Amino acid sequence: MPFISLEDKHLTVLNLFTTDAPEKQDQLIEEMRKIVDAATYEGWMNSTVHAGVDSPGTANFIQWRSGEDLERRYEGEEFKHRTLPVFGEITTSIKLLQNEVAYTVTSDALGGKVEVGPHRDDYTVLAVFAVADDGQDEAIDALGKGQEFLADVPGFRSHVVLKGLRARGLDDKFVVSYSQWDSKQAYEAYRDQAPEAQSAARREAQNRVAAVAIGAPQINSYTVVHSRSAGE
Repeated sequence: MPFISLEDKHLTVLNLFTTDAPEKQDQLIEEMRKIVDAATYEGWMNSTVHAGVDSPGTANFIQWRSGEDLERRYEGEEFKHRTLPVFGEITTSIKLLQNEVAYTVTSDALGGKVEVGPHRDDYTVLAVFAVADDGQDEAIDALGKGQEFLADVPGFRSHVVLKGLRARGLDDKFVVSYSQWDSKQAYEAYRDQAPEAQSAARREAQNRVAAVAIGAPQINSYTVVHSRSAGE
């Protein structure tokens, strides 16, 4: 199963799809499974399909050897004339985000290893922050080192910050956070903590991100439903 690591230097791609009905989410997952199970693209390493929980939609977490390999996939006839049209019919938005891993932190129980896959029971929260042209590094630092306190939050498992490199469907610079939790209840207890009960470090990190963010982040929660790696 895929691991997320600063050392690997893979290109990390997040393909985010939103839709307006649960049955369309089921269609999205079915189409994504077909693509993942048939994948033989040069440079493709693995894909992990996530199903939306709070809002209908999907996220495909993909690791590629390089951006050049991915661009060959995008330029292929299958992608342009079948994949995109099929998804266009059942989605309300499509964002194809290319990233590099900028920061990771885990609970002591995970020992620094961030793994994704359907064999786990993670409640996953993914947030995309559009940021000012000169605010990306600040957002990465605030969401990364500025939130090292997460390791001590009950129910927390892991937190990954991705630096946005290029995107289709998003014009601004961006930063992505990808977090794993024990449960929906554990995450919501943290999310909904009263401001007066929040630590100074948390308030400072939130203020730093807000100072460079463009609008509110796009946030959804997910469960992992399928994964496959090259060679399987």
